[in-house]
This record gives sequence, C-alpha cells and structure tokens, in this order.
Amino acid sequence: MKTSTLTRLGLTVAMSAALAAMSFASHAQHGADVSAPHKAEAQQDKKDKQDKQEQKAEKKEAKEHQQQQHRLSQQQQQERIRQQKQLLAEYNQRIAAQQAIALRNAQQLEQQKRLAHYRYQQAYYEQLRQQQARLENDRYDYDNDPFYYTPPTYQYRRGDNDYQTNEYGADQLRRASNTGYQKGYEAGRADKQDDWRFDYRQSFAYQDANYGFDGRYVRQDDYNHYFREGFQRGYEDGYYGRRTYGTNTSGSDSLLGTVLNTILNLKPLQ
Repeated sequence: MKTSTLTRLGLTVAMSAALAAMSFASHAQHGADVSAPHKAEAQQDKKDKQDKQEQKAEKKEAKEHQQQQHRLSQQQQQERIRQQKQLLAEYNQRIAAQQAIALRNAQQLEQQKRLAHYRYQQAYYEQLRQQQARLENDRYDYDNDPFYYTPPTYQYRRGDNDYQTNEYGADQLRRASNTGYQKGYEAGRADKQDDWRFDYRQSFAYQDANYGFDGRYVRQDDYNHYFREGFQRGYEDGYYGRRTYGTNTSGSDSLLGTVLNTILNLKPLQ
C-alpha cells in the first residue's frame, strides 16, 4: 500500500475518532443540562419537607410548653378530682332513682296506647341502665385526664350566675345540647305518630335530661339545663317534621352551629 494511501486512511480514522469524542461530550453536556434542574428541584422539595417537619415539631413543643406553663398546681388538680368524685357519687344515686320513674312512665304510656313514645321511652330507659352500670364499674384514671389540670378558658352564664370551664367542659356542654336536640326530635316525632298533643315538658326524657351524661367535666344541673335547651328545639322540629333548629348529617341529628352558639354563649376568658 502506498504511503499516501496510508496517510489518508490514518487521517480518516483520526477525524472519525475526534468526531465521536465531540459527539459524546455534547451528549454528556446535554444530559447534564437536562438533569441539573431536576436535581435542584428535588433538593428544594426535600428542604421544604424538612422545614415543614421542623415547623410542626416547633409548634408542638410550643403548645406543650404553653400547657405546662398554664397547668393547674397539683393541689388544685387533686381538689378538682375530689369534687368530681363527690358529684359522681351523687349522680349515681340520682340516675338509679330515675330508672324507677322511667319504668312507671313507660307503663303509663302503654296504658294510653302511645306505642311510638312507649318504644322511645324503653330505649331511653335502657340507656340510663347502661350509664349506671358504667358508673358502678368506674375505674377512671383521673390523674392523666387533662381536664383536671387544665385551667378555665371559657365563661358562660346560666340564670343569674356566671361559670367558668375549660375546653373539655365546653365540649361536654355542646354534647349536652346536641344530645338533647337528638332525643327531643325523636320524642316529638313519636308524639306526632301517636297523634298526641304538642307537649315536650311532659316527656320523661325532658324531665330527666341525663341521657348521655357520664357525670364528668360539668355539674349535673348544667348538663340537664343545656340538654333541655336542645330537647325543646328538637321536639318542635320532630313534631312538625322540619329542621328549623337542627340538621341531620350522616344519620345523626344535631343543632345548627348558630343555634348552638346562641344557646351556650361561651365567651373566651381574656
């Protein structure tokens, strides 16, 4: 083979290698250009998640610190527990007596042939029986219940007196009102089915007003009062087949938020 031919062949091979190297470098650079924004975005997402987790942990720590600062003293906590146990014993006696009254009331309803209200009354009585059974087997851990060491955060007025409670007591008052509405609605509907006159005050449930009360967080007369407030409105809605004061969500009756707020009128303590 001539020298010129070999020279040309060598040049061709060298040029091809150079072009291949340039092409590889170009592809590598392009890949780097494409992946760089994705890497930066992934790193930013990771940083954002870490920041959120840190903020969440800081908020939790701040809340726990605030609760610890405003926690009642051990002496105040024990006094509140002592009062609760005394009230619970009184409530247990009261609910036992109410069961006997409920039975007599059911017999009267049966004699009056008010079958719908009779069935309603029987269900109400069964609930009272279960409530008393739970009270008699009480093994409650008072020391670890935050109600007993959390100071008051709300004020409410009943009659001529002002009272204070914390968020746990406030929830109990809301529960009393909503439970009253639910049982009132059922009672009103039962009287309508029995073609009975409108008279919520004669219903044993209204007179008793202990349905759903576990004896904790608020006084019994407070629970009774707000239960009756809800019951009266529920009875009217149930008797006339409407929803003026409440609503039904997923099969559960409860007061409208505006109505509930008007009944309770809870005011945050400054």
